[in-house]
Amino acid sequence: MATRLHPDWRSALVESYAELFDPVGSLSAAPGRPAVDDGWRDLLERACARILATVHLHGGLFRVTEISEKYGTLRIRWEGSLSPEAAARVEEAVDLAEARSATTCEVCGEAGVLRAGDWLATRCDAHAEQRPPVEVEGAVPDLRVERRLVDGRWLTLLLHYDRAGDRFVEADRPPRKGG
Repeated sequence: MATRLHPDWRSALVESYAELFDPVGSLSAAPGRPAVDDGWRDLLERACARILATVHLHGGLFRVTEISEKYGTLRIRWEGSLSPEAAARVEEAVDLAEARSATTCEVCGEAGVLRAGDWLATRCDAHAEQRPPVEVEGAVPDLRVERRLVDGRWLTLLLHYDRAGDRFVEADRPPRKGG
């Protein structure tokens, strides 16, 4: 059996996860085909694997409509009809990929930080192009707020992205102003 050659990993991703992209005609013109640099390939493959597993487990309709970069981080847009549980799992997979992009050089895939310049970009030191890291006074990096129903009560959790574990973990609550 002959192996298909792809001009790049983007077409291979669309072909490997055709159920998510619903390509018609050329793989290079498929709706939702990634419009990002090579460094985010791995995190997109992880996201697609998580999403496909969820769709297979729970059923429903799902289609990627856009994968792009905005303000230095990944954006994944989708449409479909999923159960609330499946939609929550898909959104978590998307959130994980977007959070990982904020810590991953879009060029090479190594650890990176958000950098300033003519536009925002997440880059490692080697690909920084003399861009300084973005620093926002008082900001808590990679913070996510999530509400969960636990034992009949709604809890608000502060989570942050753990790059080593590729997951969200509970964050320490910042001290309140004035005490």
